[in-house]
Amino acid sequence: MAKMKSGDVESNRGSDEMREIEVALDFTPNALASLVYRQGDTMVLACATKADSLPRWFPRDADRGWVHAEYSLLPGSTDRRFRRERNGAKGRTQEIERLVARSLRGAIDLEELGPIALTIDCDILNADGGTRCASITAASIAMRLAVRRLIASGECLPKDRRLTREQIRNGEEVEELTDEEKVAHESAVMPHDVAALSVGMVGGEVKTDLDYILDSNADVDMNVVMTSDGGFVEVKGTGEESTYTREELDSMVDAASVGIVELHGFQTNILSDTE
Repeated sequence: MAKMKSGDVESNRGSDEMREIEVALDFTPNALASLVYRQGDTMVLACATKADSLPRWFPRDADRGWVHAEYSLLPGSTDRRFRRERNGAKGRTQEIERLVARSLRGAIDLEELGPIALTIDCDILNADGGTRCASITAASIAMRLAVRRLIASGECLPKDRRLTREQIRNGEEVEELTDEEKVAHESAVMPHDVAALSVGMVGGEVKTDLDYILDSNADVDMNVVMTSDGGFVEVKGTGEESTYTREELDSMVDAASVGIVELHGFQTNILSDTE
């Protein structure tokens, strides 16, 4: 990816301090849920949409749902124009899409979601390191907001409240959930949030939330994806012409875990008063 170093490794942030985060909800009105997520100078537009039907490879009578993700670097997101992938996603893009989708499916109960297919699109408006991690954190917010709205509209219901095909043909109507039932069902569909954070070894020191300058100078960089109950979706650490010890590995995972707990708190707060 075309990027440009624009400074030295020194940062005004502490080693364990994350970049500033801001979120603007409902950025585009056409999506079921959307937001612009900014972490430092990395900006992600995350949009959740509901498909008209389940994927073709699902059984006709399926009663569970599916979550898919797509990821894209927009042309102006890097210092030189990033060429659109007109003929399909390339290797790096496919890898990130699969990671985002796996991460989201680790936070949702597809049986409780019911026969609904969601797609979360993550488009990078500006790239300054940690785009895949920011995409996961943003996508989780978009997915929860989408689930909340599907429950509110009566499209996502508990198993024992869903109408059969025969009931639908007979014109029966779904009984509306109470506010308490809506909250309980959201917790059943999405029992956890999921977030991700990059960490690394830079100059022999563990650094949290790597921007591009830190990442490009890191001896080791690592991406950690965790659900809000403390489960790991992925821990991927790579030595850049270097190796790292078990002690350094543990230190990086510990640093990421602390930061991700903070991200989970942010995810909860941003949607605390949102319908």
